[in-house]
Amino acid sequence: MGALLAIREVKNEAGPDWPSASDAALLEAATRRNQQAFAVLVSRYYQDVFRVTWRLNGGHGDADDVAQETFMKLWANPGQLREAKALKGWLLRVASNLVMDRYRQKPMLEIAAADDVADDAASAEAQTDLSFVSRTIDRAVADLPERQKLALTLVHFEQMSNIAAAAAMEVSVDALESLLARARRGLKENLGPKGHQLLSVLEAGQ
Repeated sequence: MGALLAIREVKNEAGPDWPSASDAALLEAATRRNQQAFAVLVSRYYQDVFRVTWRLNGGHGDADDVAQETFMKLWANPGQLREAKALKGWLLRVASNLVMDRYRQKPMLEIAAADDVADDAASAEAQTDLSFVSRTIDRAVADLPERQKLALTLVHFEQMSNIAAAAAMEVSVDALESLLARARRGLKENLGPKGHQLLSVLEAGQ
């Protein structure tokens, strides 16, 4: 991934004010192999892509590799995106496909086990600790089927509209809503008896 790291570190020299440029202008410049413009795109969307890959990976260390690979696919052919407004959805779709490909190719490493949410021995302080709650919910999301996990991640964690998320997943809005409904049921089952309390604590802390 050295090529992407080199692009990300490109310093802005005399010329256009790339940090203030629109996505459309940056993509157009990237098709002409302008590394400064592409570096701005990476900076603008890297954290969005990384968050999604991290959640889909269940916190696995491959998240950064997948995020970088996503941007390398864009760098290889920026002209494949005809509309700049579709950029974020395209990046998240590519990233999620890469995660699923890796998942099919090899089993994910086990992430560190933590206290069970339904364990009566868990203290009241632990149950209301935002960090504990976030980790618990992340593990519950990671156990969902891949497409349900992606739908939930895009809509609830990335706060995309149903229409935008459906476009990113290349499904109908009805299909997305069906995935979301199943994901919510699965999440409640994975969280166990304390699920409602944990979700309430997370929402209050956001």
